[in-house]
Parts: sequence; C-alpha cells; structure tokens
Amino acid sequence: MNETIDILIPTRNRPAALAVTLTALGAQTWPALRIVLADQSDGDGACTHGEVEAVLRYLRVTGRGVDTFRRPRRRGMAEQRAFLLAQVRSPCCLFVDDDVILEPDLVARLHAALRQEGCGLVGSALHGLSHLGQLRPMQEAIEFWDGPVTPETVRPGSPAWARHHLHSAANLFHVQTRLADEAGATRRYKIAWVGGCVMFDTAKLRAVGGFDFWRDLPAQHCGEDVLAQQRVMALYGGCAIFPSGAYHMELPTTITARAIDAPYVLPLSEPHDEPHDATDP
Repeated sequence: MNETIDILIPTRNRPAALAVTLTALGAQTWPALRIVLADQSDGDGACTHGEVEAVLRYLRVTGRGVDTFRRPRRRGMAEQRAFLLAQVRSPCCLFVDDDVILEPDLVARLHAALRQEGCGLVGSALHGLSHLGQLRPMQEAIEFWDGPVTPETVRPGSPAWARHHLHSAANLFHVQTRLADEAGATRRYKIAWVGGCVMFDTAKLRAVGGFDFWRDLPAQHCGEDVLAQQRVMALYGGCAIFPSGAYHMELPTTITARAIDAPYVLPLSEPHDEPHDATDP
C-alpha cells in the first residue's frame, strides 16, 4: 500500500490558478494524497469560489483527503509555512505553490528520489514556458550528482549559489530538450534551492526547526523557503530531479515586499550544527 503524502499549499487571492493546481494534483498517479490548504485570501477566501469548490469536491469523492484552513491574519510566508508543517501527519510532505502545474507522475517521481537517496529534500524546478526560445547559455550549467546525494552548505555569494540561474525562465527546459536523448531515467542534480515544488522528509525538516524562524522576521519578508531548504541541505543533503515535471503559471507575485530576504538576514545554522560547505575539499 502506498504511504500517504501530505501536499501543503499556501494560497492568497489566486482562486483560478489554485483550481488548476488542485486539478493537477487530482490527476497524480500516486493515489494516497492528503491536501492541506492554508488560505490567506482577501474577502471570503479562495474556497468560496466556484472553480475551487468544484475541484475540492472532485478530490474528496475520488479518495483524496482535503483539509482547508481560513487564515485571514497574515504574519508572513514563513509563519504560513510553519502552520502548514504543523498539520503534517505523513513521513513526506510536498510544498506546492498555488500557481504550479504538475505532470501526472511527478509526486511519485519525487517520492521515489527522496526514498532512494535518503536525503532531506527533493525538488522539481518550475519551467517558465513564456521564455521558450530565449536561450541563455551562461545560465544553463547543470551539475549532476554522480554518486549519492550528500550534505552541502550553499551560502549567498558562494560559487554554488549561482546554481539558481538554471531555474530562471525556461533555462532548465532548454537543457532538458538538448539532453533529451541522454535523459533516460530520472537523474539528480545539485541545487542552490528550488522554488515552488519541493518534497521534504518531514522529520528532517522538523529537525532543523522547520519554519519556526518566522518569529525572527518581520511580516514582510521573502526567501523563507530558501533558508529552510538550505538548512535541510546542510545536514541531510538535497537535490532536484531531471527532467523536471513542474510548470509555472508565471502570474504576478503576491509577495511584493522583498527587502528582507531570509537567507541574507538569518544564520544558516545554529552554533551546534556543523554543516558541510560545498566549497570544502
């Protein structure tokens, strides 16, 4: 029997996009899903919109668990993610943004990679298909893991930090297309972080404190997902899968105040932690 995977979705003011994301989750080949939705939308909330209500009914009648929470008080994305993590009951949890389209086998592929590697997280980077054909060779470098995924520390400004450029625009899609004949089975590659679609080993995410650092940030911040991922990677390792199976709807961001960027203002680890630096020999 497949273990249940908790799918965690923070949302605000995107009912149509949310309905698309939920529909993609309903088409997943992994049948045992519990979807946890934390809604900070204005007005009556996203779940009162007809398109969202319809998909939620579909999910429930086809055997997926669905828990929705109305959270009008906004204390920042880190607090929102901390709330979602507190609801998790399963060994694995997948954070998905509310504007992501997932290929039908993506949850299964992420889970397989996480279990095979035994690392802390596995992500699927988002393709921005509006940028198809806009080739950026200097941003298309990819480093595959030749052996097991191991812990590494990626700090702002380090050489490994530049890996994030691969996930901009349609860079990764162009790399996938170029290497299509060589791709074969799913491969793992090295990351700085992955935005929008990341599966965690729940115990490992909690072991580094999850998103409890929200109390150390003002309500207006960004980069909370980056900091949490890098803390997990420093102790347990992390990777992304190639080819990816996630697509960005490329809607305007709902996080407009970005002056406080978590990985730049908070430490990567507590003093007793000893993460392995990716630049160490």
